[in-house]
Amino acid sequence: MRRPLVGLTATALVLSAATACGSSQSSDTSGASEKGGSTTVKVGVIPIVDVAPIYLGKEKGFYSKRGIELDLVTAQGGAAIVPGVVSGQFGFGFSNTTSLMIAQTKNVPVKGVANGVASTGKEGADFGGVVVKKDSSIKDAADLAGKKVAVNTLNNIGDTSVRESVRKAGGDPKEVKFVEMAFDQMPAALDNGQVDAAWVVEPVLATAKAAGDRVVASNFVDVAPDLTVALYFTSTQFAQKNPDLVKEFKEATDESLAYANSHPDEVREILSTYTKIPAATLSAITLPSWPTEPNRASLETLAELGRTDGVLTTAPDLDKLLP
Repeated sequence: MRRPLVGLTATALVLSAATACGSSQSSDTSGASEKGGSTTVKVGVIPIVDVAPIYLGKEKGFYSKRGIELDLVTAQGGAAIVPGVVSGQFGFGFSNTTSLMIAQTKNVPVKGVANGVASTGKEGADFGGVVVKKDSSIKDAADLAGKKVAVNTLNNIGDTSVRESVRKAGGDPKEVKFVEMAFDQMPAALDNGQVDAAWVVEPVLATAKAAGDRVVASNFVDVAPDLTVALYFTSTQFAQKNPDLVKEFKEATDESLAYANSHPDEVREILSTYTKIPAATLSAITLPSWPTEPNRASLETLAELGRTDGVLTTAPDLDKLLP
């Protein structure tokens, strides 16, 4: 079930995770349970195209052949998944890289395990972007200054990257007014005038385009070529107590990422099992890139932007964070 988190910022959620770190975990397999020679692992994910590889890998048996049974649980965004992983609710989680960097700089014990998803690096042909209504007066990213823009979580990779789009287009990024809401609520909010623009990712992007909405910024592309957008991660406690499980999870995830990259038709098919996108829209989805290794240079740029905009107060230690 989707957990509504409107009104909570990423920073507040990360602070709650830091509080959770003070309690001891009850067993060596928090977020996981053993049964019949295999280990069932709860993984926090978001119902968007980014996580198609893990659903595909589960279907193809990449995890089960390594003794791992996945229990995939959805949440609104990475900022919500971080405290779930740290508290032991999940063994692993999927989160955007800004959430993980925020967590680490606040001494929340998170550790990247495997790559998650990356931008295509193609302007106007990425799996995410900022959309406006067809008849909107907003023509480019500079016009977003002074406007309400929806993002799935505040103080995160969405608003950080959108600000960079505005900055590069010559607008004032400080003047953008961000509104937090779930991705699947954004098209309606845009249509009824609740917001002026929305940062969306697939499959919501395809839905918005089908309704006639226009893309005015490819915000991931504006940050860096081939931006590493998200990672699969765990808590440092879980990694220390379950090194073999973490190793097997990484190997299965790497296999899933590679398979997804080379089987786009199967990716589109698996999307219909965990999203509500109409079958007719599946072919219109722009798929992201799923490399097995993160692009460190892109994350260094993202961290710099986070500090420029005040999302990060100190520089993250990428050596400790990255897989």
